[in-house]
Amino acid sequence: MTTTTTPRRPPALHVTRRRSAHPRISVVIPTYNEAANLPHVFQALPPVDEVILVDGHSTDGTVDVARGLRPDVKVVMQTRRGKGNALACGFAAATGEIIVMIDADGSTDPAEIPRFVQALLDGADYAKGSRFTDGGGSDDITPIRRTGNKALNGLVNMLYGTGYSDLCYAYTAFWRYVLPVLGLSPGDKGDEMLWGDGFEIETIINTRVARAGLRIAEVPSHEANRLHGESNLHAVRDGFRVLKAIRKERSHAVVPLQRPAPVEHVDAIDRTDAKVVELHGSVEVGVTATEVVELADATVTDLREYAATRAAIPAARSGEDPVASRRPAAAGRGA
Repeated sequence: MTTTTTPRRPPALHVTRRRSAHPRISVVIPTYNEAANLPHVFQALPPVDEVILVDGHSTDGTVDVARGLRPDVKVVMQTRRGKGNALACGFAAATGEIIVMIDADGSTDPAEIPRFVQALLDGADYAKGSRFTDGGGSDDITPIRRTGNKALNGLVNMLYGTGYSDLCYAYTAFWRYVLPVLGLSPGDKGDEMLWGDGFEIETIINTRVARAGLRIAEVPSHEANRLHGESNLHAVRDGFRVLKAIRKERSHAVVPLQRPAPVEHVDAIDRTDAKVVELHGSVEVGVTATEVVELADATVTDLREYAATRAAIPAARSGEDPVASRRPAAAGRGA
């Protein structure tokens, strides 16, 4: 007489909905002849997953310096000229869940990046630096730039219903799913600057995220003086480009924001340890905590199939592992 036994159900994985506490972070840094400033900027960077240097065909060895300082830097060459085009090229190359943009001249402090990331983790779609909110400041802004920024900022707040305190500041961070709202593209190669390729890009981005109804957080930030070299910003010329952007963006088509479904975290609990498996979708499976490492990169379907197979096959099979061949292979993730 053959006796069939049902394997004991292992401790269940408990499914909860929450956003990843450790999203992959990409930092985009536009450069043009910033070789002297990069050592300071790179040294001040906190741990991030990807650094993208977007170069405007520098002649001072900027790219070589960047690669010497950080061999894993991803170098992207601009398709045209101007800061707006540089950012569009960098955003297109970024692979992180969070994208941060900073300047290469030392004026934006990379050590502030965790503040921006935390604002996003706390629920914002878009985190915008401000020199003029509590905790912010500037060593660099001139009286004429301050006056112009205040006037343009007030105009945007009036026309777009925003509550910005600092319109023309380049330090921002956002979730990757915001990219379609920005509507930026590297475009074709060329020598001429097109609309959106210049310093008006900051105003374009700030008005588009506002019109799309994003959750916006202002983050206090301190602007330092440029370390070396001269700024490419021309207050009057670029001020008129910003004014034109404020007018033009009122008729720009709004791209609705599509927030992704929350990421599912599956917590594997045993008596001595707890590990987390990140999954998309909804699943409740019986998998022992010791098997979590092997299943760390499995899909929801894989886990459902594995759990069903594991429960269906009798345990009394003379010591063999009946489901070993059906376990989804991990993609190199460690314990």
